[in-house]
Formats: sequence, structure tokens, C-alpha cells
Amino acid sequence: MNFDIARLGEAVFDSPVALRFVSDDRRVLYDSDPRPVETALAAGQAPASFELGGPRQKIFFDPAQLSCGIVTCGGLCPGLNDVIRSIVFTLSYHYGVSTIWGFRFGYEGLVARYGHEPMPLTPAAIDAIHEDGGTILGSSRGPQDVGEMTDTLQRKGIGILFAVGGDGTLRGAAAIAEEIRRRGLPIGVIGIPKTIDNDISFVHQSFGFHTAVSQTRTPITGAHWESKGVRNGVGLVKLMGRHSGFIAAYATLANSDVNFCLVPEVSFTLRGLLDALQRRLARRAHAVVVVAEGAGQELLPMEQRRDASGNVKLADIGLFLKDEIARHFQAMDIEVNLKYIDPSYMIRSMRTDAHDAAFCLLLGRHAVHAGMSGRTAMLVGDWRGEFIHVPIAAAVSQRKQIHPDGRLWDSVLAATGQPARM
Repeated sequence: MNFDIARLGEAVFDSPVALRFVSDDRRVLYDSDPRPVETALAAGQAPASFELGGPRQKIFFDPAQLSCGIVTCGGLCPGLNDVIRSIVFTLSYHYGVSTIWGFRFGYEGLVARYGHEPMPLTPAAIDAIHEDGGTILGSSRGPQDVGEMTDTLQRKGIGILFAVGGDGTLRGAAAIAEEIRRRGLPIGVIGIPKTIDNDISFVHQSFGFHTAVSQTRTPITGAHWESKGVRNGVGLVKLMGRHSGFIAAYATLANSDVNFCLVPEVSFTLRGLLDALQRRLARRAHAVVVVAEGAGQELLPMEQRRDASGNVKLADIGLFLKDEIARHFQAMDIEVNLKYIDPSYMIRSMRTDAHDAAFCLLLGRHAVHAGMSGRTAMLVGDWRGEFIHVPIAAAVSQRKQIHPDGRLWDSVLAATGQPARM
């Protein structure tokens, strides 16, 4: 695995920040298991490791001459405004950068023909934005012409572009960085991984995930009491998770009332689920089912339509299960009282909880430190309690998912009591 970080050139300016500096040789091991480390050392190789994030003593850009840009893309996620605020505050107060532009409505804001005028971002203008959900810059989905976006960066004199978004956004950022490299321009591109599904590789946790899991407690608790309040009650809750079921899994662990957790990584049959649910109702007379939006897609007809970002539009597994559960028990002449709850968009638009607020602040700071040092085509993330630099190419090389034979899924099975195979 290649975790080398690209740089724009030699860092020659003294950093103005009054913080403890990090030397470039500081690393964070990829493996927690000592065996791969020992094997690499025995073969005379350096074990896989990430560059440690943090402020450098020498920086690439002269802050007095620097202009920066921020763009937020994709679906909403708790913490977008927090990250914007952290970047602006760090650039302004720590480095003395006075010109910061917010490009509006995602990558559309980098294409002149859309007519989205960039928003000047100052500490005074964004002082209280962390108190609101969403993003003050707006967002959009879908790729834009890389040449046109790079033209805008040149025209605006941007030295560092901070791209906040998920897999598609980061792929776009990598394409912009490559075009910049091809043109020989001194412009850095720094990614900040934003995916509520927590599915970016080589990053322990993406911002907004903690808030999303916390916010699931209200709908799941509601589903639990609704199911207990009637005979043979079933509370069915659909949560986010297109390809990775981390929110559903951690929501299940955080809410011990869940009896079935369905995620994209673990297939199930409709018959297996319905039989298990029938046994549960016969034994306890109520049940709570949590399903991630991408679970069970093989059970539904797929139209293969795609959204603006190129993602396959998923069929609605929640409504499908709602209808199938009702149909099954009606055919069995068993009365079932089912309540269906889909809180997805309410959760996505929430402001951060305290944990994510602090996390966003630190992510924004480390992104600025990386950009000011001249690093590019990389993102900041956390790994084993440290903030690290990850090449965008590595981060988007594969999707992080729950391992069906891993400890997390074992914990879910133990918490729910559901069959390992359905």
C-alpha cells in the first residue's frame, strides 16, 4: 500500500502558528497487529504507515499572498458548517490568510457558466454557522468539467482548495489535482471526508457519523414502544447506509431494543426473515427491525437508474419490507400491527453533537496545516487516535464495509439474538 503524500514543492516560509510543530518523519502504523510489522522489518522493509498530521515549521505558501477556496458536495451531513468554520478560523487566526472564498452549490460553483458567485468567508460572517445544520455554501451532486473547474481556480488565484465530501467528491478532487499537476500550477487540493455512512477507506470515522448514530435513538425508541403498545407490534426503522451498514449496526448496539438488524454486507432471504420474525412474535409478541437503505437490494427489482453522481438509485427496502411483512402475516391469519419510520433526512440535516463538533474542529485545523505545508491530492482523517494524511487515490480505492465474519457483526448478532443466517 502506497501512502506517500504528494507535495507542490519545497516549503521555505516560516510558519506563523504558535503551536507545537510536527516533523515530517513522524508516522502512524497502519497495522495494530505486530505480526505484519515484524514481517516487514525482517524483510528489510518499512511497515505500512501514514504520515502524521499537524502543523509544520516550514510552510509552502506565503499567507499574505494566499487565497483559499472551500467547496461542499453531495448529500447533507451533520458537521458541514462546523468544518467550514474551522477552516476559516484556522486560516484567518493562525496563519493570517485574509482571502477565503466559498464556492456555492458544490462543484457547480467552480464552473463559471452556472453563474454561482463565490461567497467571501470571513470569521465574522461565519461565526455562528456551527449552530445550524446543512451547509451555508449549499451543495450539489454530479461531476463537472475538470478543465473548467481548474480554470476557475486559476482565475480566482486560489492556492488551496478544500473539498468536503464523500467518495464522488474525493474522486473529483483527485481529478482536479491531476489537472493542476498537468498544468504545473502551485495549487493544493485537500480533501475532508464527509460521508454519513462512514464508508471511506483508511479513515476510522468520518464526521457526522457519531451524530447520526446518536439521532437514531429517538426513532428506534419510538418504534420499540409502539411495538410494545399493541399485540404483535412490529416497529420497522429504515436508516442510512447505501453500501455500508455502519449506522444501522452501531444504532443497534446503542439501542438494545433492536431484534433484527439488516445491512448491505450480509444477505438475507425474505423467507428467512419472515420466519424468524414470526418466531419472535410468537415468543415475545413484539419486535423492532432496523434496516439500512442498501440492504436486501437483491430481493427487489432494479431499474438501474442513476443519480447525478452516478450512484445506482436504490429501490426502497423499507417500503418493500413493510408490505411483505403485512402480506405474510395476513396470509397466516395472524394480526400484526406494524409502524414504519424513516428518519433519514431529519438525521442528515441535524447540527452536530458535542463529539462531532470537536471532531470537525480538529479535522478542519489539520486540513489547513496540511494545505499550508504544500501537500496535495490527500485527505485528513483519524487512525488509532491520531490525525493522519491519506492519499485520495488510496481512500477511494475501495469502500469500507462491515466484515460479516468480523467482531462488529458478531456484536450485532449477540445484541439482537437474530439468526446468523436468514
